Amino acid sequence: AEKASFLEVSFLLQFGQLPSDHQLERFTDNITAKSVVHDGLISIISAFPRTAHPMGIMISAMAALGTFHPEANPALRGAQVYKDEATRIAQVYRVMGSMPTIAAAVYRHCAGLPINHPPPSRLDLTYAESFMYMLNKLPVHGEEYRPNQKLARALDVLLTLHADHELNCSTATMRQLASSGVDVYSAISGSMGALYGPSHGGANEAVLKMLDRIGSKARIPAFLQSVKDKKAKLMGFGHRVYRNYDPRATLIRQIAHDVFDVMGKADPLIEVATALEQAALADEYFVSRKLYPNVDFYSGLIYKAIGFPAEFFTVLFALGRVSGWLAHWLEYLNDSEQKIARPR
Repeated sequence: AEKASFLEVSFLLQFGQLPSDHQLERFTDNITAKSVVHDGLISIISAFPRTAHPMGIMISAMAALGTFHPEANPALRGAQVYKDEATRIAQVYRVMGSMPTIAAAVYRHCAGLPINHPPPSRLDLTYAESFMYMLNKLPVHGEEYRPNQKLARALDVLLTLHADHELNCSTATMRQLASSGVDVYSAISGSMGALYGPSHGGANEAVLKMLDRIGSKARIPAFLQSVKDKKAKLMGFGHRVYRNYDPRATLIRQIAHDVFDVMGKADPLIEVATALEQAALADEYFVSRKLYPNVDFYSGLIYKAIGFPAEFFTVLFALGRVSGWLAHWLEYLNDSEQKIARPR
């Protein structure tokens, strides 16, 4: 995440090695070429109530995307359709290219704003910059509008850090669905459904709700005591996999401060979060239990500082994680010994 872009890491996940400059250029071009989605899909997104949860729209839109490409649907073209490597890779390009466009369209629709097209190729924007262009471009910006590079870099790092992470709930869902031979769009939609659950994809939103309940730095000691008394939960600290400091949190902490430098620290929750982190790390109760800040503690603050509403956080999680889901989908299809999943 420090030295490579999200698309470089996506190539690594899907093809097993970091790309050469030429491979990265082709990979990027192929994804960018699939960023324009059918007008019918935009109409489907626009038909949802603006008050709908963004993930509900995302799940529906991804499932609908497959209906515009029946040539890649095993239910219509036969179970062997994904035996062809070119067909498999074409779906990777389409999903990766379409996800930012769909996510930005959902964001704009829920905000009551007209939906933007992908940026013109002459701007030569990165994956994250293109996404932010579609999110934020207004008519007053003109055709040469470019998002803030520091914010785009922060988003790129967050996408990379969320790209893949062990065999979690949504990734296991992807592999289970892949084993049935269903089309990749339905499988991605199902994985997003798993991620939508608050026990999986809602951790960074839960951190913000916790900080809201704390309210001020003066109330932190009482809150930490309530955690010790088992009356409250300390969200964003500790991890099921990492028994010491979450290595992702070290990088994301610096990214958070870079974003705060750009956007300012006007939000009082940022001060509460900083003070809470310092208090917890100075308390032997939490240190002895190896309860250190994890990636979710900072990511929600970054998203909030950039201007994303809390209900959009899981969409951003999915935008990064789709790369890992696709890698697992390819791995499953490439393994001739894998059969339909039947958990025991």
